[in-house]
Amino acid sequence: MDGQRIRVSATGAVIALGLLAPAAQAKVVRVEIASRAPIAGTFGQAGAYELITGRFYGEVDPKDPKNAIITDLKFAPKNARGLVEYSATFQIAKPLDMAKASGVLVYNVPNRGNGRAGGDPDGHVRVVSGWQADMPANPNLQLMSVPVARNPDGSSIIGPVIVRFFDMPKGSASLPLWSGIGRLEPQPQPASLDATKAHLTRRSSDSAATVTIPAGDYAFADCRAQPFPGRPDPTQLCLKGGFDPAYAYELTYTAKDPLVQGLGFAATRDLNAFLRHCVDSPAAPNPVAGKIKWAIGVGASQSGNYLRTFLNLGFNQGEDGKIVFDGLNPHIAGRAVPLNVRFAVPGGAAQLYEPGSDGTLWWTKYDDKARGLGPVSLLTRCTASHTCPKVMETFGSAEFWGLRMSPNLVGTDAKADVPLPANVRRYYFPAVTHGGGAGGFAVLPRSAPGAGGCALPANPNPVAEEYRALTKAFVSWVATGAEPPPSLYPTLAHGDLVDPAGPDLGFPVIPGAPSPAGKYMPLYQYDFGPGLIRADMSGVLTQNPPTITRTLPTRVPRVDADGIEIAGLRSVQARVPLGTYIGWSVQASGYFAGQQCGFAGGYIPFAATKAEREATHDPRPSLEERYGTHAAFVAKVKAAADDLVAHRYLLPEDAERIVHDAEASQVLAGR
Repeated sequence: MDGQRIRVSATGAVIALGLLAPAAQAKVVRVEIASRAPIAGTFGQAGAYELITGRFYGEVDPKDPKNAIITDLKFAPKNARGLVEYSATFQIAKPLDMAKASGVLVYNVPNRGNGRAGGDPDGHVRVVSGWQADMPANPNLQLMSVPVARNPDGSSIIGPVIVRFFDMPKGSASLPLWSGIGRLEPQPQPASLDATKAHLTRRSSDSAATVTIPAGDYAFADCRAQPFPGRPDPTQLCLKGGFDPAYAYELTYTAKDPLVQGLGFAATRDLNAFLRHCVDSPAAPNPVAGKIKWAIGVGASQSGNYLRTFLNLGFNQGEDGKIVFDGLNPHIAGRAVPLNVRFAVPGGAAQLYEPGSDGTLWWTKYDDKARGLGPVSLLTRCTASHTCPKVMETFGSAEFWGLRMSPNLVGTDAKADVPLPANVRRYYFPAVTHGGGAGGFAVLPRSAPGAGGCALPANPNPVAEEYRALTKAFVSWVATGAEPPPSLYPTLAHGDLVDPAGPDLGFPVIPGAPSPAGKYMPLYQYDFGPGLIRADMSGVLTQNPPTITRTLPTRVPRVDADGIEIAGLRSVQARVPLGTYIGWSVQASGYFAGQQCGFAGGYIPFAATKAEREATHDPRPSLEERYGTHAAFVAKVKAAADDLVAHRYLLPEDAERIVHDAEASQVLAGR
C-alpha cells in the first residue's frame, strides 16, 4: 500500500486511493480510515458530529534541519527515498455539516495513549493521535509505531538504563522490567541475560544509602511458575527469596535496540499540518480541508510536558515553514517530557532519577547560571522561525509541591521572578490537587478516609469551572485577538513565594494533622553525562543513574491562617472554604509512608461548631463561626461567584450551578 491513501466506503470497506508523496519531503504520505460513525447527541449550533478513526503514515527526512534534532534518527532504517517511516493512530471528531464548524481545530495530546475525540458545542474540530511508541497494542489507546535505531553495520545500539521497583506485593518472586520508572511495555530489553553484567541494589528510603545485592541472587528470569533462578526471560527480574516491599530496588543494566521515540514530535507536527494546510482532492482526501483557520494544541500533565518540549525543539514549524499551532495550552505541566532521548521514558513523572526538569523551563530567556545552561527559552526556536504560538499556561498547587514547578517562575537560584513575554498568559489555581478536585460543598469529618493511598481525604477544591472560562477566552484570543483576563500567579516580588521549609510559609499547627515539612519534591541537579543536551532534553543518557550534584532552591506559595494559598485564581470553594485545601498529602503506607503522596493534594475539614473546634484545639474557626447560617454561607458563595464572573474567570452558567450546589448542600443545614 506504499504511496496510497485509504478511504472507507459507506459500508465500512477499506478503499485505496492513490497518493504519492514528493520524493525526499517529510510529510504524511498515507491515511487509512478505518471507520466513520455518527457521535450520539447534538452539539450546540454545530449540530451532529461524526467520528473518523484510522492510522496515518509519515516519512521524515533525516537530512532536513527541522528533523536533525530527533535523537538517533540518523541510525534509523530508511526507505528507497532515503526517508525514515513511522505510523500512528488518530481520531477526528467534526461536524457533519462543516459549514457549521468554528474554524478552530483543537488537538488534544493523549496522556499515555488515553485520548478520544468527541463532539464540541462550540463547533470545533477535535483531533487526537498517537505519539508514544513504548506502549502495548491496545485498541482503546492512541498508538505509534517507530523504527529501532541500530549501528551502521546492523549491530545493536546499547546504553545504560535504570529501573526502580517499589511498593510491590509482598513476596513477589519476579517483577516486569517495565514496572519501574514510567515504562509501559517490555522495552528496552537487556543486551545480555548475564546478571553479572547488571547491578541491583536496595534502599530503605530515598535518602538512605544503597546496599548491593550479590549478582548470584537475581536473574533476568520469570520465577512466577518455577523457583529461582526461574525461566530465563529478558522482560522479568527474579530475586532469590522474593522482593521485600519495605525497600526500593534499583536495577541498572545495559539495554539494546532503542526506539526512535523523538519521531512522536514529527508525527504530531505532520498530522496537524496536513489537516490544516493540505487541500482536499481525489488524490489527497482531507476530511477538514479548507475549514481550519486556527489550530490549538492542548495537553494535561504528561501531555502538557509534551507540548512544552514540542515547542522548545522547534516542531511548531511545519515542513513547509508554516506555523502548526496558533495556540498552545500546557495544563498542569511544568517540565520537559523525556521523549527525545535514547531509551526514552516518556511515561515517567518526577520521581528520583527521572529527567525532565533539567533543561529549558522558561518562556523568556533566563540565564541558568546554577546549571551552566546559559540564556535559554522555550520560545528560542519558534522566534527564529516566526512560528511562536500564543500560550496559556495553567497549573495548580500540586505542581509546586510534587512536580517541581518552582524554577519555571523563579529560576534555579530563586532570586527573582522570571518575566512572561507578551504572547504568554499564566493562571495559577491555588490550593488544588493535580488536575483539581471534584468540587461541590460536601461536609466531611476529619476522619474521612483518604484516597489513592494518601492518609488525608482527597482535596475537593476544583479547577474545572475556572479552566472552562479561561479556555473560552484563550480560543477567542487566538481566533480574534481579544485579550483574555489578566494573568494571575504568585511572585517573589509580591511576597507570594517562600521557602517550603521556612517559617514564612505560614501553615497553621493543626492538632492531629501533618505538617508540610518535607512534603515537596526536591529540585535535584543531575549529571546524566556529556551525551545529554540538557537545554533540549535530547540526546543520550550516558550516566544512568545520574549523579546528584546538589539540591537547588525551591519556592512554594505562602498560605493564610487557614493554610490555604493566597495568590492566584482562587475558586469559589477556596474563597468560601469548608476546610484547608492543600496541594500535598501524606502517603499512608508502603515504601513512601509518611512522605509526600505523589502529586495528590489533601484536605483537612473545619470543625462544624465552635465547641467541636475547641475540643480538638483546632486554631481554625469552625463553619458555625465563619458563616453563622446556611443562608449566610450561600450568600458568600454567590458573592464569590459573581466576582469571578465579573472578572471573566467564571462563566455565568457555571456560577449559577455552583450557587445551586451551595443551596442544596448540608453546610450548616437547619441553621
